[in-house]
Amino acid sequence: MSPESLKLDIKNFSVECRSLQFLKYIKVRRVEARPDDAWYDMTLRQLRRGEVSFYSVKDFLTGEWLFKMCKDKEQGKILVKAVKCPVGIRFSQLEGRTMVFQQSNIEDMLYDVISLSQADENDKVSRDIVSSIEEVPAIIKENYTIKPYEEATGKKAPGKHLVTLCKRDNEKELVTLFVLERAWSLSKSTPEEKLEEKEQRIQKTKATKKEVDTGDVWLCPICGKKHRLVHVETEKTVKHALRKPRSE
Repeated sequence: MSPESLKLDIKNFSVECRSLQFLKYIKVRRVEARPDDAWYDMTLRQLRRGEVSFYSVKDFLTGEWLFKMCKDKEQGKILVKAVKCPVGIRFSQLEGRTMVFQQSNIEDMLYDVISLSQADENDKVSRDIVSSIEEVPAIIKENYTIKPYEEATGKKAPGKHLVTLCKRDNEKELVTLFVLERAWSLSKSTPEEKLEEKEQRIQKTKATKKEVDTGDVWLCPICGKKHRLVHVETEKTVKHALRKPRSE
């Protein structure tokens, strides 16, 4: 292997590791499941019934979200709708927006036509369908399967070029993709900057946190176990905690 190829492999590996690190800080959790509910499909212009779930998302880059997921088995598609968005004029324009995942030619795989949000100088948000792989953000390319629209669907459609493929039963992956496609490009900070801010806050908290052993021992009246009473002091708060006794 040539030195140039080795450098390229190391660089690609570094980018992939950083991408996985970013995803680690996007926390997706299902907060409610409704086996039978209803929603209005704007495309079909009719009321639909099926399974509905709600997901909360804590994204280190953009903030906290709440999504509604609607499964339409008859149509073979899943709708992911932003119900609650983070504070900000840009993100507020995504409230009520829906991403549609439809059945692809591959069994149990859903596709989404890749389109990215963008904001103009007045913070007005619009969406553009990507036409080449170079336009796709690295974090999507490195964590999702990307195929040409015709290959994934078996048909041609003007203006539709690339799609992502997701497993039907990986609902958290669908929700995460909404955040990556629709929200990340609207952030005024880069993921690297936000992650660095987060690390600095953690280090600052550790630096300002002080624990002092009071010397008192608390005995549980029920089980008889002993615990040390510790005085915990941070930059903003003072509290007390129980710790296991030191080994003698």
